Formats: sequence, C-alpha cells, structure tokens
Amino acid sequence: MSKDKAPTAPASDLAALEENLAYRFRDRALLERALTHRSWAHEQVAPGDDAVARRLHNEAFEFVGDSVLGFVVAEALFSNYPEVTEGELSRMKHRLVSTQTLARVARRLGLGEHLRVGRGEEKTGGRRKRALLADAFEAVLAAVYMDGGFEAAREFVRRALEPDLTDADPASAAAADFKTLLQERLQAEHHQTPHYNVVETHGPPHRRIFHVEVTWSEGRVVGEGRTIKAAEADAARLALEQMSAPEPAEA
Repeated sequence: MSKDKAPTAPASDLAALEENLAYRFRDRALLERALTHRSWAHEQVAPGDDAVARRLHNEAFEFVGDSVLGFVVAEALFSNYPEVTEGELSRMKHRLVSTQTLARVARRLGLGEHLRVGRGEEKTGGRRKRALLADAFEAVLAAVYMDGGFEAAREFVRRALEPDLTDADPASAAAADFKTLLQERLQAEHHQTPHYNVVETHGPPHRRIFHVEVTWSEGRVVGEGRTIKAAEADAARLALEQMSAPEPAEA
C-alpha cells in the first residue's frame, strides 16, 4: 500500500450507511474520509508523516461541517421562531449543535459502527465516545456539502436533526441553561446532582402555575413557572444565586 493510498471500506457497508443518511454519494471517497479518525490514519502512514495522515482523516472536514451546521440550524430556528430574541435563538442553537445532541444524532444514523478508528481507540470504546461521534457527524455533513452542495447539506441537517429541531423551544433552552450550570457546579464542587420535584400546582388549566423544588446536600429552593420546565429553570437559577451569595459576616 502506498503512503497516499489507504484501504477503502467495502461498498456494501457504505451503501447501507447511505441508506441511513438518506443521501447517496457521487464520490464515496468523501464519505470514507469523513468516517476516518486520526488514530486510524496515523496507523496507515510512516511514523511522523503527519501531512499524509491529514489527507486521510476527517479533522478538516469537521471544521467545514461545523460552519455549515451552524448556519443551517440558525436559519431553521429563525424560520420557526421569528419573534424571539437573539439570546433565545442562541440558547436553542447552542443545545442543537452541542456534543451531546450531535452524538445522539450520530447514534441514530449508525455512524459509530462505520467509523475507521485506530487500535487504541477501538480498545477504549472510541466508537461510542460522544466527542468522536459528534465530530464524525460534522465531518459527514461536510462530505455531503462537498459532494452535493449547500441544498443537499441543508436537507441532510433538517432530516437528521428533525426530532431535535421539532422539540427545540425557548423555554426548554432556557431551562437547560440554568439546569446545566447548576448540575455542572454541584458535580464539580460536591460530586452530586440536583433533584427536582413538583411541590405545588395552582390556577386554572389555561393559566397553570407550577412550583418546583430543587434540593441538594446543602440547600433547597423553590421556583415557579407556567410550565414544569420553566419552574425547574427558575429553581435552578435561584439555587445558583443562593450558592453564589456571600456568607453573612459574623457579629
């Protein structure tokens, strides 16, 4: 095998993946590169030959895919929610392009089983790693863009993220922000997670007010909102404020 030529994936494997992607490549070499992790590429070339390895793996594709993804998601959110603020759009976009969301999408498409990873990554479960899967999704998106143009890439993103785009809304994004911040802080400082519980509901069906309690080892606060998600977000916000408040000075 020459230093510039890497083994190709079986055509049947790529055809099966194309079915999952709902896109058929004119140039399957683009798809192969999108599925190639740097650990695999470096095993195929002479030690230290990084320039050749870079032409085999998908890191440059990730860069392109990230840009295309950001635009398509921003466009879709603006179309779905033309009246919301820039901050609300940004929060929704942040969730949709996050590693967690993209890894979930990559699993739905079955990208993990088609990845080319090195022996070390294989042994440590690289095919299941969230960061690696999210990167692979961005790389595959770049391959679709380079093979079929922007319209093909837009359609691919909207198909692949359809359930996530459907579920995206300003309230959920706001809730995720405060709840994520609280969870990360508690895990970092106390190695625990917060617990939420609806403690009270009042008002008529069309104007419900929910009260949600969040507890952790050193505190408890209650938030309120028109939905359970909004009340959870309010409780998380109050918890963060309480945790950040200066302790009263001793008399």
